[in-house]
Amino acid sequence: MPDRPRLVIATGNAGKLREYRDLLAEAGLDLVAFDTEIDEVGETYAENARLKAEAARERSGLPSLGDDSGLEVQALDGFPGIRSARLGPTQKERTAELLRRLEGVPRPWNARFVCLIALAVPGRDTELFEGECRGEVVPEWRGEAGFGYDPIFLVPGTGKTFGEMPPEEKRKYSHRAAAAGALLKSGALSHL
Repeated sequence: MPDRPRLVIATGNAGKLREYRDLLAEAGLDLVAFDTEIDEVGETYAENARLKAEAARERSGLPSLGDDSGLEVQALDGFPGIRSARLGPTQKERTAELLRRLEGVPRPWNARFVCLIALAVPGRDTELFEGECRGEVVPEWRGEAGFGYDPIFLVPGTGKTFGEMPPEEKRKYSHRAAAAGALLKSGALSHL
């Protein structure tokens, strides 16, 4: 049996790597993590995703995927947005800081998760794929599944936060799943 094509996932986040292994399983690729340790200096999700993917491609010589994602809360004018991962040093602290900023703001706290995936393949232009999930931030931590702001993001019509969903259920709704679905549908992974 021939070796499966390799795709580098530009991340040091074990949770994100696990999620991509699940989301891209049907592509039949060998996904490997590569932490580019690149500063996210872009002003948009697309710029940051591109920076990570292209850095991983240049350093590894392999097709590489980078992403950037964030939570945008309508009542906070889209904050934390591209700064979502930098709101605090740990998941609990980031979540607590966001909830602190929402104190006194009338509910519902409508929000959306956004994910931009960049695919950088040697000899090809970098391609971008976007996904989003609209929902609501809730004032209490619910569930232990997932990572990031998952335990405080309520998915409409489910009565659950992402933190309360097993991976197969989260896949039906998540912003990262939507972006990965657009990537798979494009056929871009068929020719690595």
